[in-house]
Amino acid sequence: MLNDRVTGGRRTRPPIGALVVVASAIALVATGCGILGGAPAPTPTLPLYSPGPTGTPEPPAQVYARIEQEVQLIRGLTALAPVNPKILSTADLSTELRSRFDKDNPPELIAGQQQLYQDLGLLPANASLKDLLLAMLTSQVAGFYRPDTKEMFVVSQTGEIGPTEQVSFAHEYDHALQDQHFDLTKLGTDATDQGDRSIARLSLAEGDATLLMSDWAQQGLTPVQMLQLLQGSTDPASTAVLNSMPPYLKDNLLFPYTSGLAFVQGIQTSGGWPAVDKVYATPPDSSEQILHPQKYADREEPVAVSIPADLASRLGAGWKVTLQDTLGEFTLREWLQITGGLPTDTSGEGAAGWGGDRVALVEGPGGASGVAILSKWDTTADADQFEAAARTTAGKLPHADVFRPDPSSVSVIVGSDDSIRARLANVLSLAG
Repeated sequence: MLNDRVTGGRRTRPPIGALVVVASAIALVATGCGILGGAPAPTPTLPLYSPGPTGTPEPPAQVYARIEQEVQLIRGLTALAPVNPKILSTADLSTELRSRFDKDNPPELIAGQQQLYQDLGLLPANASLKDLLLAMLTSQVAGFYRPDTKEMFVVSQTGEIGPTEQVSFAHEYDHALQDQHFDLTKLGTDATDQGDRSIARLSLAEGDATLLMSDWAQQGLTPVQMLQLLQGSTDPASTAVLNSMPPYLKDNLLFPYTSGLAFVQGIQTSGGWPAVDKVYATPPDSSEQILHPQKYADREEPVAVSIPADLASRLGAGWKVTLQDTLGEFTLREWLQITGGLPTDTSGEGAAGWGGDRVALVEGPGGASGVAILSKWDTTADADQFEAAARTTAGKLPHADVFRPDPSSVSVIVGSDDSIRARLANVLSLAG
């Protein structure tokens, strides 16, 4: 898993190179069983590793050196600089993440995200986003790489280098190779007002590392070790923490690994790893392109949508726009499904045909707040589908409404009370 400055971007997420244990298991099972479809491009066959005499473990330095060579062979990238991994205990990981959280995630940003999620019904009203994220990350992260410091960390509960640690190392070492060849900081995954673009580009890097990890594990681990890996990934305590998370946070954590894997595997299947390398020069710009790879191939770019620059002054004294971002197809689909309670197929169809959007969180005197989502759709029919699904979803919120300013546009307004909702709609010229 990559380090996105621990949780950069609007959707606070794991370090950009962080390896999520449960997602790793999903990826291994999916790839190993051929669920994702297509015959992948030939993967170089690794030299058969011959362990020493029975009972003689391979020295850690030798394990790392061997995996580095194997990852370079599979991935087709040569190391340009050495990488020295640091082994963290679970307690060390918690300390590392907590010590950097506030530095990497300004409190005002986390507060804005929390308010936005709560207003949209994606987070319980009494929840602490910071506490939930730290609990989720410390229980799920198996390793991470920081492009800003070029540091690699692998988590080990026992201090030994078992199958989980080896897979984590392979995943993180691929991130190091990506960084050395393509400069991961150029992906811009820490842009605080480009959440949808950030998750799309994170999906490229994580899909790449997850596919590489899966290819390596199928050759580098014995059947017994593969079983141990899968058993370890279903640790009851970690699973319980993940399952206790609000669905949106859990889905947002997994998306770069699962959907990113499918996106990258499709490219690697048709053109091999060199085709994946080329994507870093023109990375995806939206979750829509990850969910519908043909739209990436066709370079269907997001439609620019803007929030009026004078929105705060229109609302009156004491009002401010505390957060702006782009939600994208993925988050709008989640909103329809989680808040609206719509079936998976209906929410997927409702968010498909996304053209572009912009969301603003506004806050005013006395704790008043409001959310404005302005969206564009590819066709009138696409806008019709989203409008219908959005009206159902808005009906589950206490103070929300949906507007259709023109055939290809749909706007959603949420207020802390009906007067704020009406006021926000009026200043945006939506109220008829």
